[in-house]
Amino acid sequence: MIARRDGYEVDDDPERIDVDSAWGYLRGAYWSENVPREVVARAIAGSLSFGLYAPDGSQVGFARAVTDRATYAWIADVYVLERERGRGLGVWLMESLLGHPDLQGLRQIVLATRDAHGLYERFGFVREGEWTMALRTDVAELYGSPAEKLTE
Repeated sequence: MIARRDGYEVDDDPERIDVDSAWGYLRGAYWSENVPREVVARAIAGSLSFGLYAPDGSQVGFARAVTDRATYAWIADVYVLERERGRGLGVWLMESLLGHPDLQGLRQIVLATRDAHGLYERFGFVREGEWTMALRTDVAELYGSPAEKLTE
């Protein structure tokens, strides 16, 4: 999946992810301070990962979803480099992630943030704690109610 806008790209190709770039940012982020490079590499490999690329091809953002691709996803490590902020790229990155075919029809998508609640509320996430937010779908809405199944 590749999305393009104003010369930027969001791509879910794991081979394209610049692990060093992601690690360079994440090791200084409040949620993953001093994380080892090999941990970031394993996390990327085990997740549905999205790179955000500038017109020159350099990676300027990242996000990933840890998911079973059926019922649940945990959104993690979302960032856009400071020099690229203010252009709506974070919103676009999240739109691309949440619109991915493997994340459709899930019962719940959760994340944790200290300072970006407003971004995620735009997509319907609801605060469930100081840091935790969730986007939940009623099981009956997805699969029909158990009572309906009994009358079939």
